[in-house]
Amino acid sequence: MAEAKKKATKKAEVAEAELVVETAAVAEAPQEEVVAEEAKEVKATAKAGKRSEKGLKEAEEKQAKEERKAHASEAKEALEESKPKPTAKPARPRLERQGKKFRDSAKLVEKGKAYKLEEAVDLALKTSPVKFDATVELHVNLAVDPRQADQNIRDNLVLPAGSGKKVKIAVFDDAAVDGVEIAGVDNVTKALEAGNLNFDILIATPAQMPKLGKFARVLGPRGLMPNPKSGTVTTDVAKAVAEAKAGRVEYRVDSTGIVHLGVGKASFTKAQLLENLQAVLASVKNNKPASVKGAYIKTVHLTTTMGPSILVDANSVG
Repeated sequence: MAEAKKKATKKAEVAEAELVVETAAVAEAPQEEVVAEEAKEVKATAKAGKRSEKGLKEAEEKQAKEERKAHASEAKEALEESKPKPTAKPARPRLERQGKKFRDSAKLVEKGKAYKLEEAVDLALKTSPVKFDATVELHVNLAVDPRQADQNIRDNLVLPAGSGKKVKIAVFDDAAVDGVEIAGVDNVTKALEAGNLNFDILIATPAQMPKLGKFARVLGPRGLMPNPKSGTVTTDVAKAVAEAKAGRVEYRVDSTGIVHLGVGKASFTKAQLLENLQAVLASVKNNKPASVKGAYIKTVHLTTTMGPSILVDANSVG
């Protein structure tokens, strides 16, 4: 009996030991799974790419660099804000930035005052600050839109007292003409082919104009291409040369609707300049488009080369 009891006790101890082992195995199973997952992660980081050890290290270094840059930028901004800002000097008036001679001349012109044409001519001659024979310039602002064909004002005329400018004339024709620098189709063609544009006006006959077509890109931008409207395409070459020598000028509104034209020299007398000015202004008024209603001439200014601008009373010029 005692032997049976001893066997039963031994079986109970074995069963209890097996239960303990099973319980421990169950408790350790999740830990083994965690270890397995960690092993997988370690294995994943070992591969090449962004999740590799090298990639992760580079990403950390990059993030640290960006943080340093952001910190440096903030520090720089803080330093800039702490510095006293320099006060900007106001720009000097345009008149103060001009030369001494110009400033002295400008003192003779009353700012904002509109002078009569005769007074403006007197003042222009007095305010020329240069030693050479300056050109007297007329600038007329017209109430036109140059984009409209009928408002693209353009004309030519012979100044009664001449322009005061010595012009070099070339004639693209074989007819004999006196007083020109270059004459003859062959001579002018050779000069154009060589790029020698040593002339101010080119006159041609209608029959010879087709031969100048290949030089249009050279002559056009320089304003030397003959044109019937400017009187440089004509059958009467001798007359055209005489008018050019006498002071034929051409004017045309620019893109803003302003006519710019030299009307003589500072060496001209007041009477000569007035005669030229009246002729130009009369031509401008005669070319008033029918589509322009109301005031045609907006403003008129007179000046000399490098001299101050003088406002002319528009009513005094009609």
